[in-house]
Amino acid sequence: MHRRQFLSHAALAALASTLPLGALAQAQAASPGALLAPALRPGDTVGLISPSSPVDEPFDLELAQEVMRALGFQVKTGAHFAGRRGHLAGADAERAGDLNAMFADPQVRAVICVRGGSGAARLLPLLDYDTIARNPKVLLGYSDITALHSAIHARTGLVTFHGPNGTGSWNRFNADQFRRLFFAREAMVYRNAVDDADELVPRRNRTTTITGGRAQGVLVGGNLTVLSALAGSPYLPDFDGKILFLEDVEEAPYRIDRMLSTLKLMGALGRIAGLIFGQCTDCDPGPGYGSLTLAQILEDHVRPLGIPAYRGAMIGHVREQFIVPVGGRVELDADEGVFRLLGPVLA
Repeated sequence: MHRRQFLSHAALAALASTLPLGALAQAQAASPGALLAPALRPGDTVGLISPSSPVDEPFDLELAQEVMRALGFQVKTGAHFAGRRGHLAGADAERAGDLNAMFADPQVRAVICVRGGSGAARLLPLLDYDTIARNPKVLLGYSDITALHSAIHARTGLVTFHGPNGTGSWNRFNADQFRRLFFAREAMVYRNAVDDADELVPRRNRTTTITGGRAQGVLVGGNLTVLSALAGSPYLPDFDGKILFLEDVEEAPYRIDRMLSTLKLMGALGRIAGLIFGQCTDCDPGPGYGSLTLAQILEDHVRPLGIPAYRGAMIGHVREQFIVPVGGRVELDADEGVFRLLGPVLA
């Protein structure tokens, strides 16, 4: 089988490989019911919105626009792009209105979230899911944007993308990955980039197998705090047979334990086919009587499931991060610490 070669950056060579578009077309039947946004092209217009918290430094808003222009896009900002109302980037109706307007705008080909933070879940009853379904577009963001990914995929079937926010780090790794996924429609293989630095044996970017084996399924998930907070709402995806990916930041291990308990008690963990735990950045126990480690907590909750699972994927609050298609069909190899797309995630 012919594979395109891409060698634009040495650290990325191990991250993704490509398959011919014919192979992707053959695999499309593996994701029945998925709604795919059109691929992007240089010169397209993208919309920048602030659906969660405001940006502390106004200059960052200009940097987000410069990033999009550097990627080759025309930029349109939401009417309340620079808004602020307490810990939110404007009133709920304003923020939801910006998202709805971007999906309704025929000139806009992608919707990029400026940052996460808090507050996206407040928008879910206000989103125009019919308009979103009629106008499928790339939606990119992570952390608090998990609420939008979950609700939009659950209500419309649209494949959205968990990855860098507009004001996040757009280093060479993230920018090259963006171009290969959204411009070239490459069939990504998500394998951590090797970082050997000055070590005889690499220490960073390592993955750890929780339970070995392979599994196939549709990706769902995102930030654990945000996902578990949606428990009991109509904005969670169906977990049956899915591959669940999780990440978090600045959460003590006991809180990670509690949130995984929530997913377990609501029946989600018992229905998934595989699990990818990304990065839990600055998830330290803090002072007190001690704590279970994150590794112990994952052993307690995940190993009894008997499903392929690993931790350490480059997903989450890290400088170099995977762009993960929520709703895309993948194969997970927990022994190798890798997952790959099985079908197209863009039209």
